[in-house]
Amino acid sequence: MNPFSSGTRLRDMIRAIRACKTAAEERAVVRKECAAIRASINENDHDYRHRNIAKLMFIHMLGYPTHFGQMECLKLIASAEFPEKRIGYLGLMLLLDERQEVLMLVTNSLKQDLNHANQYIVGLALCALGNICSAEMARDLAPEVERLLQFRDPNTRKKAALCAIRIIKKVPDLAENFINPAAVLLKEKHHGVLITGVQLCTDLCKVSAEALEYCRKKCTEGLVRTLKDVANSPYTPEYDIAGITDPFLHIRLLRLLRVLGQGDADASDLMNDILAQVATKTETTKNAGNAILYECVETIMSIEDNGGLRVLAINILGRFLSNRDNNIRYVALNMLMKAITVDTQAVQRHRATILECVKDSDASIRKRALELVYLLINESNVKPLTKELIEYLERSDQEFKGDLTAKICSIIAKFSPEKIWYIDQMLKVLSEAGNFVKDEAWHALIVVISNASDLHGYTVRALYRAFQTSAEQQETLVRVAVWCMGEYGDLLVKNVGMLDIEDPITVTESDAVDVLEVAIKHHTSDLTTKAMSLIALLKLSSRFPSSSERIQDIITQNRGSLVLELQQRSIEFNSVIEKHQNIRSALVERMPVLDEATFIGRRAGSTPATVSTSNGASLNLPNGVTKPPAAPLVDLLDLSSDDAPAPSSSGADFLQDLLGVDLSAASKQPGISGTNQAPRTGTDVLLDLLSIETPPAQSSSSITDILSSSQVNKSPDASLEGLSSPSALSTQAATPAGAAPMMDLLDGFVPNSPIPEDNGPVYPSIVAFESSSLRIMFNFSKSRGNPQTTSIQATFTNLSLNVYTDFIFQAAVPKFLQLHLDPASSNTLPASGNGSITQNLRVTNSQHGKKSLVMRMRIAYKSNDEDILEEGQINNFPRGL
Repeated sequence: MNPFSSGTRLRDMIRAIRACKTAAEERAVVRKECAAIRASINENDHDYRHRNIAKLMFIHMLGYPTHFGQMECLKLIASAEFPEKRIGYLGLMLLLDERQEVLMLVTNSLKQDLNHANQYIVGLALCALGNICSAEMARDLAPEVERLLQFRDPNTRKKAALCAIRIIKKVPDLAENFINPAAVLLKEKHHGVLITGVQLCTDLCKVSAEALEYCRKKCTEGLVRTLKDVANSPYTPEYDIAGITDPFLHIRLLRLLRVLGQGDADASDLMNDILAQVATKTETTKNAGNAILYECVETIMSIEDNGGLRVLAINILGRFLSNRDNNIRYVALNMLMKAITVDTQAVQRHRATILECVKDSDASIRKRALELVYLLINESNVKPLTKELIEYLERSDQEFKGDLTAKICSIIAKFSPEKIWYIDQMLKVLSEAGNFVKDEAWHALIVVISNASDLHGYTVRALYRAFQTSAEQQETLVRVAVWCMGEYGDLLVKNVGMLDIEDPITVTESDAVDVLEVAIKHHTSDLTTKAMSLIALLKLSSRFPSSSERIQDIITQNRGSLVLELQQRSIEFNSVIEKHQNIRSALVERMPVLDEATFIGRRAGSTPATVSTSNGASLNLPNGVTKPPAAPLVDLLDLSSDDAPAPSSSGADFLQDLLGVDLSAASKQPGISGTNQAPRTGTDVLLDLLSIETPPAQSSSSITDILSSSQVNKSPDASLEGLSSPSALSTQAATPAGAAPMMDLLDGFVPNSPIPEDNGPVYPSIVAFESSSLRIMFNFSKSRGNPQTTSIQATFTNLSLNVYTDFIFQAAVPKFLQLHLDPASSNTLPASGNGSITQNLRVTNSQHGKKSLVMRMRIAYKSNDEDILEEGQINNFPRGL
């Protein structure tokens, strides 16, 4: 027989396809076979129609198109013979789906077969309808399916129930038609029909409140009785699995009881006893028993409150955690994460077992257990649990250390009972996994250290010991140690602030300088660490006069560095040490205490200094100041390209914040200070470092363009203090020409000299923005000696009846303007004008007298836990600003 004729048997075609050695050969065989089938269809060959559909089903499973045979399926379904109907329905379910328009033609055939006298043909029609039923077919054929739910044959009733599930999912409005027939199925003795009836009732309760109420009142007692009979039934070979009678029926019944008991105390009371019985008497040595116990725990945790049952359920989960099967342990951890919101004390009893799961060899179990431990920690158990986690951190796998370190840092920050404990634990984490500690964590540590004035000596000594004993250089540990050494190195040498718990330590000035020299010269130190070390050396040059010459030598060694920024800083700091003794002590004095509340608030995003861009949120710095984002504000606020500020340097490198220069390009290409930027002279950089105003450069790629997008202005005093911070911001765009030469400015500079401010002309207040829910008023003032700078006090008033929380005001200005925003007075705005929020702004207009002020603003807040965002442009500024 021709292998590509319509009479070819299916097995011959399969052999031909399997004999192909390449995909091209297979495609050729399939193409020829499809051509033969098309020819047979065109000839209307009745004898081989069923054989052609069988071939097409195999070709379809191989992934080839078979749409040309769909009508043949309908012809086979319309046949009077059972074998042809069987192939036709099978092809219908495999080759078609509910989206095919051809399916509309089969509805009449299905209706006839559903009313057929042969129960096997009825079964074929029910199977097809249950697999490819569309919403239109469901509406047309629902009465036949409802009738068949009461058919004499149990297999037909089972298939009708499964088909009804499909119908109510497609058309939930038809659910009420199946409530009574489904309730009757719950009284069946045949387990197959009973399982499908329970599943039908479960789906009905999910889509219909009427069905849920009916089942609660009429069916709950019967279901409890059925579950009790199944749980206590003797050995039945037909349904027995691992010594348990029909665990599948157990599980379906428990799921339906869970739906009925949720939110209904009466129904929950009816099922308490049987749930306790299932939970205590089910065999746990086999997987079938564990599956029933898991569903039982799910049901107990979902129904109305019963403290004793919930403790029993959580104890079952605790036993699951000791199981050798990883899957069982994983599902137990998932369930405990839900249970902790219901009964925390019961979960706490299994804390030791959960902690052991953190050390499991399976990565998914480790991560899930770590999340659960994080939820379990509170003020009373934070110390022992943190100790356990840090001890495990020492021997944990490298791929797990990142997640574990992040969780430990979060736990320490959230639940620390005292600052000395916080510092001790963070130093342990830095010593063990410092390279995995995120920037936010060690920034926060620096803030805490700066606020703990009585622990400065203790902290710097502890960091010195940790630095000396660290087996490998942990980058973040070195950074924190370098920062503290620069700030409190004199306390280390003089043993100031010794605590009773400390062992005596002797450190000389030379030892302290050694630490910084090692940090600079170590081969693993990155640019940020080296830059921070140079800053620390500059500070110690004032605190350790006898070591000043050695410090100068170390700084001078970097004058030939291939990295331009290190080279520039070395030259500048060397100049400060050699020529500017009169300002050095003020320049490197100890930085002021960092405001913890402000820092935390800014981290939470409540008082941003600049508008966040689409490329990411503002970077949070240790001193509580938010760094302007890297992307230009024009992307967010749609400012015209003429007024768009120049893009600032990208990357989150800490030295960028410290020195205000893009290091990403500098580290790759020596001699280039930033992308598309010309190198700056040493004079410009030193003035930039000291926040001394200089004339703007004429080149478009000058430092003025780099700094034009910054939104934070600082006074000279603040700049001097900021030099002692590891995150001092870069200075802003310079004022017009007329500044004195650098040497005159440096020699004549008087640190901390007050700047007199006089009130300038009075300008009328304006309503900057008003909507149905919010009003913003601007009040203006100017200093007489500086007409370019305008001080604005913004007053925000809530006009609605709801309190606004997480209130944030953000603004952006064109390139010829510079904007500084102070923190707002609050982030909660009372309702109905019963209070207001004020925020001070300062705008510098470099085109004063030529261009007027213009500003785009955005306000974000929460009202009734809903995030609201309002935007607008302010063009009605008074003339002369």
